[in-house]
Amino acid sequence: MARRQVRALFDLVAGFVYAQILSACVELDLFEKLAQGPQSAADLAPRLALAEPAADRLLKAAAALDLCQVLPDGRYTLGSLGAALRGNPGVAAMIRHHALLYADLTDPLAMLRGELANPRLQQFWAYARSANPAASAPDQVGDYSALMAASQAMVAGEVLDAYPLSRHRRLLDVGGGEGVFLTAAGLRHPHLALTLFDLPAVTERARRKLAEAGLAGRASIVAGSFFDDDLPRGADIVALVRVLHDHDDGAALTILRHVRAALDAGGVLLLAEPMAGTKGARPAGDAYFGFYLAAMGSGRPRTVAEQTALLHQAGFDHVRLLSTHTPLIVRVMTARAKL
Repeated sequence: MARRQVRALFDLVAGFVYAQILSACVELDLFEKLAQGPQSAADLAPRLALAEPAADRLLKAAAALDLCQVLPDGRYTLGSLGAALRGNPGVAAMIRHHALLYADLTDPLAMLRGELANPRLQQFWAYARSANPAASAPDQVGDYSALMAASQAMVAGEVLDAYPLSRHRRLLDVGGGEGVFLTAAGLRHPHLALTLFDLPAVTERARRKLAEAGLAGRASIVAGSFFDDDLPRGADIVALVRVLHDHDDGAALTILRHVRAALDAGGVLLLAEPMAGTKGARPAGDAYFGFYLAAMGSGRPRTVAEQTALLHQAGFDHVRLLSTHTPLIVRVMTARAKL
């Protein structure tokens, strides 16, 4: 037991080093290079712009983390994690993005106390601390909209598997970003009418993406702020996908009340995001998202019980937790607008 605890403690201490090894592999596009076939450190060094000893050091470290593997002849090929990452471009985008979080966590106590001199993550998610998010300029939303879009495809599939929309007629996606979830829902359910609501600068990006997907004729796009503006009515289901946990409790309750006002009695709210207290995924919900959102300066991961309490306050009942394939990434709840 003592030996196992030592290993666990060592992995906690070394976690940042592991993450930086992964970051270096992604920045050097190592997994795409290895996908072309087994190669030696000498072969890869010039392609990585590294001296051969440095390339060998990186490759050995990556092999130790199952990102690549060493063949009997000493050449390197993709490992299980490297292959999985290569198939998920959204994960690579998040890895690159984490340089901002790591900069803020250089002094974790200053981050927790709100004393960071130059909070990088708050600058990236500018809307989270803005007094008037609807006034955000296009150049302020481009980076975070693209990041959310890159990481949303896997989430969209999980949510739609957990709650099929076949019985609904119109979906309103609130805070829908570039329309990745709305597009996935529309392509899976051809009968479904679609509405997206987000900040003005974001909706212009969504309009282009939905047109590229061939959904412009079925989708209406409404610009505004879910704090200050009424949400469009007429939908029998409203989605909040990775929206609520970005906001503190008071703001989250305001969003939910605006959603309730947009739904007729009996309408459904579909809530999807990572949650605290998730069995088997507590480090993700409570540790990772807890600190990520603290660095962002807004929001917190909530337990199912905390989400349920907010939903009841906002005028919802019949709250249900649904099963998802990967609860570490997203959990799904539904609630009904009170009759």
